[in-house]
Amino acid sequence: MDLHFSSLLQGRLCCFSKDPLVDADTWSESIDKLLACKAGQAAFQEFLRTEYSEENMLFWLACEEYKKIKSTPEMITSANRIYTEFVQVEAPKQINIDCSTRANITKNICQPNLNSFDTAQRLIYSLMARDCYPRFLKSDIYQGILQNGGKG
Repeated sequence: MDLHFSSLLQGRLCCFSKDPLVDADTWSESIDKLLACKAGQAAFQEFLRTEYSEENMLFWLACEEYKKIKSTPEMITSANRIYTEFVQVEAPKQINIDCSTRANITKNICQPNLNSFDTAQRLIYSLMARDCYPRFLKSDIYQGILQNGGKG
């Protein structure tokens, strides 16, 4: 496993283990197991970076954090950040979603709620699960983790 990636995972607890990579073999069971684990998220994000689609993971993580927001001012600020970074046309990290989903988010961005990005997040999750996740499991990144002690 490359040194940069190894240091990236240092100290990230996975599935409540002492060793952040001890449960890496369970990541192949489902994308949910992969995404439930901080080290799994980091490994998948690194893989997506090599495929020039890191914005999918960044958007999914931003939506997960967004759903935890309790205050309206924070929700508005965060919704606008997510919108300008990922959703609007020509956004720096524009995600690949259909026009009607993008238009619906755009129409409602002035009055965001905790479900504002749910449809887009489901689309991105589906894309990652169907397309990126199977390639990740075959990737040098994941195989390297498994060979370097990622098995529990």
